[in-house]
Amino acid sequence: MKFFAAFSAAALCTLVSVAFADDAKSEAATAFDKLKQLDGTWTGAVGKTDGDAAKVIYKVTAGGSVVMETLFPGTDHEMISMYHIEKGELIATHYCAMGNQPRMKLSKATPSELTFDFVGGVGIDPEKSTHIHGGTITLRPDGKMEALWRVYRGGKEIAQNKFFLQREGGK
Repeated sequence: MKFFAAFSAAALCTLVSVAFADDAKSEAATAFDKLKQLDGTWTGAVGKTDGDAAKVIYKVTAGGSVVMETLFPGTDHEMISMYHIEKGELIATHYCAMGNQPRMKLSKATPSELTFDFVGGVGIDPEKSTHIHGGTITLRPDGKMEALWRVYRGGKEIAQNKFFLQREGGK
């Protein structure tokens, strides 16, 4: 009888942990689907709503397993971010014009916001290097989007890069 009770308790714990793991995966999958819906060209401004011109291209690639974000395409400041699901989590790797590759993980998702936080990277000493440390993509009800990326150096925030974008062609 003790064996049966212990076995039942272990089975219940396993089922509960699997259920919570599936919830985390579904949050990442839902957020990834939102990123896939950005597919196309977005234009607008960086810094402020009437700031310097910005162009960002989102492309779903690799059989739907990756979303590629190209910032400032065709310029000397072109950068790429790749979003994908890894072990049930949404991961973003930013290939920066500064020559480093910060890696971020989805830390919070709501119906209108996706927030990413720094989890490591290549070419970065987080206590010294200038790098993107995280950010938030906001999907507005009017079909526009905003993206705020936090820049760190010396272990603290030194700037924010904010994009104000709308889909080219008004799709």
